[in-house]
Amino acid sequence: MPVSGGAAGQLAGIARHKVSRGPMETLQRARVTPDMGLEGDCRGPVPSGKKGNRQITVIEAENWALALQELGGDADGLVWSDRRANLLVSGIRLPRQPGAVIAIGAGLRIEVRCECDPCSRMDALREGLRAELTPDWRGGVCGRVLSEGEIAVGDEVRIEQ
Repeated sequence: MPVSGGAAGQLAGIARHKVSRGPMETLQRARVTPDMGLEGDCRGPVPSGKKGNRQITVIEAENWALALQELGGDADGLVWSDRRANLLVSGIRLPRQPGAVIAIGAGLRIEVRCECDPCSRMDALREGLRAELTPDWRGGVCGRVLSEGEIAVGDEVRIEQ
């Protein structure tokens, strides 16, 4: 049953980083699997004995824009992938409770595991960015891939339970 009242959003961006702390690469399409997460992303593979709670990250475009707006003129030049999230969604509110499911495109299902707390690296980008991403899960959600899918920018995003 949809949590968002049946409304659908859109996948507005896809990004990965091949090595920890490495540069983000934006993509137009990607494959996402339970074993590998976002193909080519260093955080996707789940180590043996781990749950994969932070296998993939998703942020709302509207919350990113709000955080930048509240930074004022200091936000010039920042782009969503600077947040280091894998997926950017727009037009839909992400669930704020573990266990909810984000559906993207025809097959991808991501279980929300926890809030994606902004780290000190955000303040290294712009002083105050971490604080602006902290309220109301603005930093996004961390999830675990339940079912694989080929996704592309523009795909429909839905919330399921």
